[in-house]
Amino acid sequence: MKKITIGIIAHVDSGKTTLSEALLFLSGSIRSFGRVDKGASFLDNDDLERRRGITIFSKQARFEYGNTSFVLIDTPGHADFSAETERTLGVLDYAILLIGADDGIKGQTKILWKLLEEYHVPLFLFFNKMDRDGSDKDALLSSARELSNDGIIDFSEKIPSDEFYEQIAMCTEGAMEEYLENGSVSRETVRELIRERKLFPCLFGSALLRQGVDELLSLLDQYTEEKEYPSAFSAKVYKVARDKDGVRQTFIKVTGGSLANKTLLPDGEKESKVNQLRFYSGEKYELHEEAFAGEVCVLTGLKESYTGAEYLLENDKIILKDTGTSILTPVLNYRVLTDQKNDPVKILPVFRQLEEESPELSVEWDEEKKEIYVSVMGLVQLEILSTILKERFSLEVGFDTGNVLYKETIAEPVIGVGHFEPLRHYAEVHLLLEPGERGSGLVFTSSLSSDRLAKNWQRLILTHLKERTHKGVLTGSPITDMKITLVAGKAHLKHTEGGDFRQATYRAVRQGLMMAENILLEPFYRFTLEVPTNNVGKALNDLDMIKADFTAPEMNAEKGVSVISGRGPVSALKDYPAEIASYTKGLGSISFLPDGYGLCHNAEEVIAEKGYDPLSDLRNTPDSVFCRNGAGHVVPYDEVYESMHLSFDGTENSESDLELRSKAAAADARTVSKTALGTEEVNTIIHTISHANTGAKKPGTKWKKKFGSEESAPSVQIGGKTVKISGLNSAFALEEADITLVDGYNVIFAWENLNTLAKQNIDAARDSLIETLSKYRSMVNGEVIAVFDAYRVPGRPGEMTDYQGIKLVYTEQDQTADQYIERFVNLLNDARKSRMPEKMQQIEAVKKMTSANTGKLKIAVVTSDATEQVIARGQGCKLISSREFRIRIGEIERKLKEKYQIN
Repeated sequence: MKKITIGIIAHVDSGKTTLSEALLFLSGSIRSFGRVDKGASFLDNDDLERRRGITIFSKQARFEYGNTSFVLIDTPGHADFSAETERTLGVLDYAILLIGADDGIKGQTKILWKLLEEYHVPLFLFFNKMDRDGSDKDALLSSARELSNDGIIDFSEKIPSDEFYEQIAMCTEGAMEEYLENGSVSRETVRELIRERKLFPCLFGSALLRQGVDELLSLLDQYTEEKEYPSAFSAKVYKVARDKDGVRQTFIKVTGGSLANKTLLPDGEKESKVNQLRFYSGEKYELHEEAFAGEVCVLTGLKESYTGAEYLLENDKIILKDTGTSILTPVLNYRVLTDQKNDPVKILPVFRQLEEESPELSVEWDEEKKEIYVSVMGLVQLEILSTILKERFSLEVGFDTGNVLYKETIAEPVIGVGHFEPLRHYAEVHLLLEPGERGSGLVFTSSLSSDRLAKNWQRLILTHLKERTHKGVLTGSPITDMKITLVAGKAHLKHTEGGDFRQATYRAVRQGLMMAENILLEPFYRFTLEVPTNNVGKALNDLDMIKADFTAPEMNAEKGVSVISGRGPVSALKDYPAEIASYTKGLGSISFLPDGYGLCHNAEEVIAEKGYDPLSDLRNTPDSVFCRNGAGHVVPYDEVYESMHLSFDGTENSESDLELRSKAAAADARTVSKTALGTEEVNTIIHTISHANTGAKKPGTKWKKKFGSEESAPSVQIGGKTVKISGLNSAFALEEADITLVDGYNVIFAWENLNTLAKQNIDAARDSLIETLSKYRSMVNGEVIAVFDAYRVPGRPGEMTDYQGIKLVYTEQDQTADQYIERFVNLLNDARKSRMPEKMQQIEAVKKMTSANTGKLKIAVVTSDATEQVIARGQGCKLISSREFRIRIGEIERKLKEKYQIN
C-alpha cells in the first residue's frame, strides 16, 4: 500500500475542516460525521478553535482508501495563520486547494497558489459549496484558469470524452503525441503530469452534503504516486508543539531510510534520545518502534529541535541542517504591556516557548528597557496570542498600538571588519556583505580555506552570525536580503576564546553597515478590495494617494460591486478597512495577505520619526578594540581599515603596513601624551576646556553624521529619541564641574552591574563604564577624565587618549589612580596660579564659562576611596561618591526626558 501525505489548503471559511471530516467519514476512518458549527469536528479538537469556529493549528489524521494509506493535514485558512500553513507545505506529497463556490477566487487563493508553486506541491482542486444558490460551474472553472494558463481540467466526467483527452494532451508535447497515436492518454501519463504540476485535476461538490467527496477519494487513490526515497536516513521538522500534559513534541516527516525509537539525534549542542515515536490521528496516537520513509510522526525527548531543521545521515553520523527561511513573514510588531506582578524578565521564557511553536512571533528582548516585543501577521493572531497566554500560562498581558516592521538592506557590496583585542583576548573577522534579491533573507557562508582559519573557528563565526537579529543603522530595524560571506579571519594561538569571535563578528557586521549605502524596506500587502460600484472613484483616489499598484476595477453588474486587486505598503493600508466601512456604509471589504518587502515609499520621514542614532546604540557598536600599550583601545569604525591586522585579501599586513599605521596613530589628534603626567599635559587639558567653551573647535574632535549633512552640534540618545545637546546644561539647576576626575576601577567595583560583569570579564566592565562616561559627557559641559590603574604593567609609560569626548588615562608603572589624581590636581592648581600670559588667557576663558565666575576651576573627583577623598578635599575639590555619581547620571537623563517629553 502506497503512503501519501496530503494537505487541504484554502482561504478562510471555504469548508476545509468540513471536507476533512467528509474524507475521514466516507473512508471509514471515523464513525460519525461531525460539524464545525456544532464544535464536533474530528480535527478541530482544540477548545479555542471550537469557540472561534476556525482552524488555528495544523492537525493530522490517518485514513486508508483503495490502495493508498493517507496522512491528511488540515491547515489554517485565516490569513493571520498562513505561516502555520506554509510550514506544512515542505512535507506534503500532494495538496487539495479548496475553493468556495460562494466566494470564488480570492486574493488569498492567489497567494496560496504561489506558495504551492514555490514549494512545488502537486495539486488537486475541489470547488466546494456547489449546493448554494447561484453556483456557476463554468464561471468558477474560468476564474480558476486565471491562476494557471494551462492544466486546470474538469475530471468530473464519468466517462472520459474526446474533449477531455484533448485538454490533457495540450499540457505537454509528449501527452499530445500519445493522444494522437492512441486517441487517449494513459493513467501513468496523467500521474506524471500531475506530479510535474503540468496538470491540475478539479472536481465540484459539497463537503457538508458529502457530494463529490467519493469521487475525490477515488481520484486521489488513482492519480497519486509515492515518492522514491533514499535508503539513508533523513527527516524534516515542520512543527514544534506541546501536548496537553506539556510534553514537548517535534513533528517530522521521514524523507529517507527509517528512524528507530531511542535513536540519538542532534539536539542543540548535544544529542538527545528519542523517547517515543507517536503516530497521531486527531487527538489520539499510537506508539511505534520505527518510522519509515514517507511517514509523518511526532518525536518526544528532544529539547532544542526547531521548525525548518533537517536531519541527515552523513558518514554514519546524523547531522542537523537548517533548510532556510519562510516566504511569509510578519509585518506588525507589538510591545508587550505588563503589570507589576508580571515581571518581563520572568515571563520572557513563556514567550520563548511560544516562539518555538510559532517562529513567526520573532520574540525580541530589549535588555536595556526590559521590554518584550512580538511580531504577528495581523490582529486576529494577536487576539489568539493573548488568549493562549491567559489560558495556558495564566498570564494577562496587553499590547501597545503596534508598529510596522521595517527592515534594512544595502545597495552595494562592502567589507565589514571587526577586531576584538582587549588584553589577553584576540579575534579579527572580515565579512563581505552583498545585497541579495528581494525576499532572499540572510544567507551566511564562508569562502575561507582551513589553511587561513581553522574550520572550528569558521563554524563558530557562522554560528554567531545566525544567533542574533542584526540591526540596521538607519532605524535600528532588522537587516535582510543580504549574503554575508566570511572572507578573512585571524585567531591567536594562546589568547583567543570563543567569545572573542562573537564580539569581532558582531562588530564586523555593524562596521560594514556603517560604511555601506543603506536602504530602508517596508512590508507590502497584496489586497483585494470590493466596493459598491458608485464608490469606485473614491477607492481609486485613495489607492493612488497611498502609492499602491492596482489593476483596473472588475465590475459585477449583477451584484453592483467592483473588485480592485493590487499591492501597497502596509503602513498605509493597515488602517484602511475602517475607512472603507465608513464611506461604503459597511458594504465594502478588503482582504490582505503579506507580500514581501519593497523600497519604503517615505523613507526619509520614517528615519526622522524613528530618530535612531547608530553610534549611541552601545549594544550594537561598530567600533573595534585593539591592544595598545598593554590595554584595550577603542578604534572608531571609520578608522578600522587603517588598523586591521589582515589585508582585504586575508593575508597578514606587512611590516611596512604596520609601520605606516603606527605613524598615522602617532599623528592622530586623539593621542595627547604617552609620557608621565606633567605640566604640559595639564596645560593641554586647560587649552581643551577653554577652546570648548569659547566657540573654538576642540583639537581632534570630529562630529560626522553618516546619513545626512554634517552638523556642528552633537546629540544624545535618550529614551529612543535623539536630542541635540547644545545648551542643555543651562536648562537644569545641576551643579556641574569644569573637570570631573573618575577613579575608573573604584567606580566599577562600586556599581553592582559593573562589579558583576567584572567578575566575568574586567575588560568588558571597563568598556561599559567608558561608554557610560562618554554618554554622560555628551549631556554636560565639563571635561571628563577617567583614570585606570596600570601600575602593575611592567614598563608602562602612562597614556592619555581621547575617546568620544572623554579622556582616558592609563597610569604609568608604579602609579595608582589616586596618586595620579592627587598629582593632577596639584599641577592644575599650579598652572592656574602661574602668571604666564598664555596660561592666564586660558584661565580667563575658563573663568568666563563657569557659572559662579569665581576665578577658580571647579574640579570634582568621583571615588569612594576614603584616602583619596581626604586628599581631594584638601585641594578644594568637590567629592562625589561612586554611587552618588550613578544617581547623578540617572537624574540628568530623567530631566532630559521631562524637558523633551520622552516616555
